[in-house]
Amino acid sequence: MKGNTLFVGWRDPAGNAWFPVGRLDVDLGKPWYRFRHLKGAERARSTGRFDLVPGFPELRGDYGAAALFPVFRNRVLSPRRPDFAEYLEILDLSPAAEPIEALWVDGGRRMTDRLDVFPELVKESDGSFVCRFFPAGTDDRRADALRPGESLRLTADNRDDGNGAAVPVRTANQRLVGWVPPCFAEDVRMALLESRGAYEATVVRVNPAPHPWSLSVLVEMRSRWDKHKPMSGEDFEPLA
Repeated sequence: MKGNTLFVGWRDPAGNAWFPVGRLDVDLGKPWYRFRHLKGAERARSTGRFDLVPGFPELRGDYGAAALFPVFRNRVLSPRRPDFAEYLEILDLSPAAEPIEALWVDGGRRMTDRLDVFPELVKESDGSFVCRFFPAGTDDRRADALRPGESLRLTADNRDDGNGAAVPVRTANQRLVGWVPPCFAEDVRMALLESRGAYEATVVRVNPAPHPWSLSVLVEMRSRWDKHKPMSGEDFEPLA
């Protein structure tokens, strides 16, 4: 794992609005897990359709535990499952990876709620960063024609998807692959603007059917920020 922090985002079922609502800090050496809601949870609650992250009943609570909290544990495939090794492979993770490391890549999405899990983007001392994601809106027909190592194009689009940022992912010949997920879109857009197009985006893996379409194309982006601090807006501030 590059960093030691995971965030939780919530997608409003009434539209395209998306909010960062929780933060999980991880220390696998102890182990120790700490969860807090974010200021974005207050905005999400104002919609009347969000009622805190399950298992954490206090908006300003500060929760710690030596075991992974159930809402996260239920999003991690059990290493006892016979397909666990294959699952790590489609995420481009080492066979020796800890099960929780899957959350750094696949988002832990479940059909039973509107939550996504995503890693903190880490800005190195020289301003560089690496971001891996499965593009939103990808389908099997788009994925089938892609190949590992293929270069992709990202653009700071003017389209507003309800969060103020939308970054399409296209092939070199402008065929739409999908969109940078909302959790990364604003930070990626800032990198495209600040670096003036100095970035690399490539296909890491293509996972054909019967794998889920949402995990069909794994993309890696490398770029830099000059001034921007990722995931630093007011919505990302912990409430405890």
